[in-house]
This record gives sequence, C-alpha cells and structure tokens, in this order.
Amino acid sequence: MDVEMETVKLERIVMKWFPDMLACLNERELNSMIILRDGLTILEPEDAMEIIQFSICEHQNSALLH
Repeated sequence: MDVEMETVKLERIVMKWFPDMLACLNERELNSMIILRDGLTILEPEDAMEIIQFSICEHQNSALLH
C-alpha cells in the first residue's frame, strides 16, 4: 500500500470544508504548511477541523512565547 503524502496550505483545507472560518484565521495561520499523510482528497471534515484547531493553538502558543 503506497502512502501518498501531500503538503498543502491550511487555507486550502479551510476553503474546502469550512470557508466561513476564513475570516477567523490570520494570514500566518492560513499560510501554515500542513503535511497530509494520505493526501487532501480523502481528508474527512472531522480531521480537517482537528487540523485547523491544532494549527490555531500552535500559532497562539508561538505568539505567547515571543
């Protein structure tokens, strides 16, 4: 079984499943590069939301450290 990894910007994930969230994310978050183990085509909405939430938390933690 081949694993098809794909790197995409968080913005692509948001646009595909939750476009209403675009206004809630800043440019740095939207430009975050996300590596998807099995590619964007089979990503489920629940997984997409988890990635978005994790990315927001990571950027907030990073901002607090600076």
